Amino acid sequence: MRTCTDTQSGRALPENLNYELRIMSHPDPRNANIMVYVNGEIVPRKDAKVSVFDSVVQGGDAVWEGLRVYKGRIAALDGHLRRMQNSAKTLAFEGVPSSDEIRTAIFDTLHANGMTDDAHIRLTLTRGEKVTSGMNPRFNQSGCCLIVLAEWKPPVYSDDGIKVITSSIRRNTTQCLDSKIHHNNLLNNILASIEANVASVDAAVMLDVHGFVSETNDTNIFLVHDGVLLTPFADSCLPGLTRKMILEIAERDGIPSQEKNLSMTELYTADEVFTTGTMGELTPILMADGRTIADGRCGPVTKRLQTLHRDYAFENGESLPDYDE
Repeated sequence: MRTCTDTQSGRALPENLNYELRIMSHPDPRNANIMVYVNGEIVPRKDAKVSVFDSVVQGGDAVWEGLRVYKGRIAALDGHLRRMQNSAKTLAFEGVPSSDEIRTAIFDTLHANGMTDDAHIRLTLTRGEKVTSGMNPRFNQSGCCLIVLAEWKPPVYSDDGIKVITSSIRRNTTQCLDSKIHHNNLLNNILASIEANVASVDAAVMLDVHGFVSETNDTNIFLVHDGVLLTPFADSCLPGLTRKMILEIAERDGIPSQEKNLSMTELYTADEVFTTGTMGELTPILMADGRTIADGRCGPVTKRLQTLHRDYAFENGESLPDYDE
C-alpha cells in the first residue's frame, strides 16, 4: 500500500486514509492566522474561545450550519439560516439573533479574512453561557452565543471517489432525536466515523432502525439505477441542502428522481452511488463493504451532476457585499 507522511509526527499514513484526516495533517498555512467571530467580537484564532460554562461545553447544546463560498457568493445562505433558526426554535433557545444579524457577522468575518472563494464556514449558535454547571436550560440567563469560523478549505473528499463500510451504529430515529434538528451533539455520527477510521476507509454508511440506508456519518446518499436517481426518505437522515439542490437540478434537467427506502443490496448493485454535502460537495462511492460499485469509477450521471451542482450553487448563491463602496 502506498503511503503519505504526517508532517507533524513523521508517521506514515495509508494513501487511502480519509482525505479529511490527511488535510488535517497538512493544513492550509493561511488558517494559522484567521480571524474568528465569537459572541459579537472578531478575534485572532488563538483568542477564539467560549466559556467553560457555555452550553456547547456543558452538553453539546448548540446548533450549527456549514456554508461554502463560491467566487464571491455563499451557496444556499437563506436555507442554512432558516434551518439554524428552526433548530434553535425547536430546542427553545432564548435570544436567537436575527437573520440580518447573522448575515452581518458572516460577511464581516469573511471580510476580516479576505475570503471570497474556496472557503468553508462553520456557523455555530450555542444556547449560551450558564450561571452554573448543569444540563438544565434554566441555568442559561444571558442569551445565545454566535460563532463564525471561516477557513480556507476545499471539499474534504476528492472528486475521484471514496470507499465506505456499513456502520453497526444506527442513525437516530425521530422517536429519540430528530435529525431535522441540526444539533452539535454528533456522537451518533462520530461513533460511525470511528468505525470507518478503524477500517481504513473514508466514511461509514449508517442504516436506520429498520435496516434501510439513511446516510453516511457526514453526508447524504444518492444511487443511480437504470438512469433513475434514488435517495432515502429524509426520516432518519438530515434533509441536507446540497441534497435538496440535487433534487432540484434533476427536476430541472429531466433526470428522473425518487425518494424511497433503499437496502444495502440496492447500494451494492447500483450503477452509481455518490454522496452530497456542503463539506464534500458530490463524491462518488467506488466501493462499499469490499464490493466494487459498477466498474469502480465515477459514473456519467455523477460527473454531470458534479458540474451542474457547482454551477447551480454559484448561480443561486448570495453575493458578498462590496466593501469598497
